[in-house]
Amino acid sequence: MIKREMMLGGRTLSLETGRMAKQAGGSVLAIYGETAVLVAATASKDEDLTKDYFPLQVEYREKSYAGGKIPGGFFKREARPSDKEILSARMTDRPIRPLFPENFNSETQVMITVVASDGENTADTLGTIGASFALSISDIPWNGPVASVHVGRINGELILNPTSSQIEESEMDVTVTGTATDVVMVEGEAKEVSEVIMVEALVFAQKAIAEIVAFQQSIIDEIAPVKRVLTVDNSKDELKAAVDAAIDEAELTKLNAIILKLERQDARGAARDALLAKFKEEYPDDLKIVGEVFDGRLKANIREQIMAKGKRVDGRGLKDIRQITAEVGVLPRVHGSALFTRGETQALVIATLGTKLDEQIIDDVEQDYKKSFYLHYNFPPYCVGEVGRVGFTSRREIGHGNLAERSLKNFLPAKEDFPYTVRLVSEILESNGSSSMASVCGGSLALMDAGVGLKKTVAGIAMGLISDGKRFAVLSDILGDEDHYGDMDFKVTGTRDGINAIQMDLKIEGISAELMTEALLQAKEGREHIIGIMEASLPAPREDVSKYAPRFISIRIKPEQIGDVIGPQGKIIKAIQADTGATVEIDQEGIVFIFAPDTVSAEAAAERVNGIVRVPVAGEEFEGEVMRLMTFGAFVEFLPGKQGLVHISDLEYRRVEKVEDILKVGDKVRVKLMEVDDSGRYNLSRKALLEKPEGWVEPEKKPRPPRRDSRSGGGDRGGRDRGPRRDNNRR
Repeated sequence: MIKREMMLGGRTLSLETGRMAKQAGGSVLAIYGETAVLVAATASKDEDLTKDYFPLQVEYREKSYAGGKIPGGFFKREARPSDKEILSARMTDRPIRPLFPENFNSETQVMITVVASDGENTADTLGTIGASFALSISDIPWNGPVASVHVGRINGELILNPTSSQIEESEMDVTVTGTATDVVMVEGEAKEVSEVIMVEALVFAQKAIAEIVAFQQSIIDEIAPVKRVLTVDNSKDELKAAVDAAIDEAELTKLNAIILKLERQDARGAARDALLAKFKEEYPDDLKIVGEVFDGRLKANIREQIMAKGKRVDGRGLKDIRQITAEVGVLPRVHGSALFTRGETQALVIATLGTKLDEQIIDDVEQDYKKSFYLHYNFPPYCVGEVGRVGFTSRREIGHGNLAERSLKNFLPAKEDFPYTVRLVSEILESNGSSSMASVCGGSLALMDAGVGLKKTVAGIAMGLISDGKRFAVLSDILGDEDHYGDMDFKVTGTRDGINAIQMDLKIEGISAELMTEALLQAKEGREHIIGIMEASLPAPREDVSKYAPRFISIRIKPEQIGDVIGPQGKIIKAIQADTGATVEIDQEGIVFIFAPDTVSAEAAAERVNGIVRVPVAGEEFEGEVMRLMTFGAFVEFLPGKQGLVHISDLEYRRVEKVEDILKVGDKVRVKLMEVDDSGRYNLSRKALLEKPEGWVEPEKKPRPPRRDSRSGGGDRGGRDRGPRRDNNRR
């Protein structure tokens, strides 16, 4: 067993191997603070030459016991992965995938299991470090190690691996993964930070990454793992040369210059089929190689046209943005909608407003919380002109939706001002590059169309990179081909004033800070151009929410009044909801949120709540309802939840023998509050509002004998009806 430690951000990072999961190709127990992950990396001994992609599987799982919890549900065991687990798996998959050799094609699996969580130190970056180390000490060919860190910024100071509590007050939370010299993956969100600050954060992260990589490398050197020897098959070199010679470069240039995506694909397919036909008779078992050579030449042609001539597939310049149209209010009945089209990428985004009951409940190892804003992204097969199986939400859909959600969430109005739960759904109708960025733009417009007070217009753009090591070209608003054949997919979202979210994936081994700065500044130009078009369509949020959306009223009460509104066993609040048809929710700070299908219902519920918390003053007049009759008077509810006594002597100017002669239970009666006694009980009078008989002389008042409320009547004459109670003075 080997265990080594280093200090990182004021906490101890520990890597241990040789004690657990020893039959895996490589395994490590990585601990940071009191958060621990067990990572195992294994690869099949057999190569799978039938797949045209590298069969890598990265799985990230959080165990409930890690946080001292037992899983909910009937089966009481962990089920399918949550969105957070899927996103964490992607954050490890993306940076390690480009570092496998091209000629390595064995099925490979990396399993990351969170086995302990302290609730403060996140496990996602620790999982990437563990995956890097497990791969490095295994026999699996891999060009690592890499490392991953979080970067925050509080009061102008960059923070390495901020804790969960620090992230809440940080103006950014960016995950950076890199090698000893370069950044290879970026993912995160920010609150309108500048491009300069973002680059500072990435450089800051790279320094820490280099230290972690060196730490890993020192242990790897100590272990000295023996890697598999990859055989290079040169037997097909003659065929490859023949195919290469049969391809006309000028013809490739014409194919790649076809503007429309589907037409370009059809033309390429026809050219590919013609090439296959030439070699089918002589090489019937090697047609896959023929296709690979053709695809390689297509890729090289596209890249050379861009780097040498600055000419892109659709004829644009390097900084040009495709034609954009932005439409709002495109669907009837829904609360808000937008159709955002950029070139051959199109997103239909719909906003729906709900109540607090629609909040999403999140239960994970670190914490339990509720989300009042969430965005769902759907990518059906027809959006790329294909037929495919429709099943569970894919990892890609979850990842793209999360990026768009993070881009918009910080610009929603405060919960006190806009207590709706908001759901955005982005339906991708066409796709030819950066549909997630179309979802951001369409989402911003749909929110404003729904009357959500979005603070600023938010847009996104995807940047690309073509480089051969000596030359490079940064591309704005990349196409699908430029993503597929390029070296970088760099998505940046934000407002005119700064960056909201960022995501970068590389197919090369790293990118310098200088090149990243250029890409960010070029992205800012494109983002401002897109925002201008969006604001021409809808410059500001609608003044009011859709007539089909729930109505809401918010009321602030004193925290000590919450119990008065709720009532015993929720009796009062349930009655309000049943009588008005509204939904009433109260938070711990005393903010009452009232949602209703229409304004009348919302106002009726608000009136009831205000009546409960209102402090009545002697001399005020009320319309009340007789609730109980006693021998000495009648109890009248003059405000919701508040009852007072109309003494028999205060019913009429004349002498009343029986209360029943004047009032019955359920009668509506106008009363005046005469006093609130020292016990907080309300003394009411009906007589005070009647016309005095002619010649009436007020009799001399005698002190009333003290009276107890009915032993069976349930209630007192205090500030609220407390329901049935037992007279504790009787034994």
